Amino acid sequence: MTTTTVTTTGRRMLNKVPEVTVYFWIIKILCTTVGESFADYINETLGFGLTNTTVVFSVALVIALVAQFRLNRYVPGIYWLSVVLISVVGTLLTDNLTDGHNVPLWISSTVFAVLLAAVFGIWYARERTLSIHTIVTTPRESFYWLTVLVTSPSAPPSATGPSS
Repeated sequence: MTTTTVTTTGRRMLNKVPEVTVYFWIIKILCTTVGESFADYINETLGFGLTNTTVVFSVALVIALVAQFRLNRYVPGIYWLSVVLISVVGTLLTDNLTDGHNVPLWISSTVFAVLLAAVFGIWYARERTLSIHTIVTTPRESFYWLTVLVTSPSAPPSATGPSS
């Protein structure tokens, strides 16, 4: 049996992410789909526009992540709200680049892949682990959420097509 030793000067907390099971993936897919559909509704049906929708969801994400970081354990409601919002914001960032600035999807995907490699490299160099089973310090949680953010835009832009 192997054990993991965590040496840190920051605060210790209980693991702040759920076990990754089939239920995790079902909930993640449902949350992301509903969140992105809601963002499309605000953007197109209510006429907020892509930039304003991105700002609204980004502000909501910051609020959710502040709440998430203040907790010292996994709380499903705050965790999953953060997952939905970070997925939506990541997709909106890609939509802005692709639709608003004519950046080809392959370029933005490449940039986000490089960012992911950088996050993983720095995370491992600092923490000596990439395990999601030991998200028990603020730095590890920061790397975890940054990883989620830079992987979110790798999906194609929203299914409704280019925004007006």
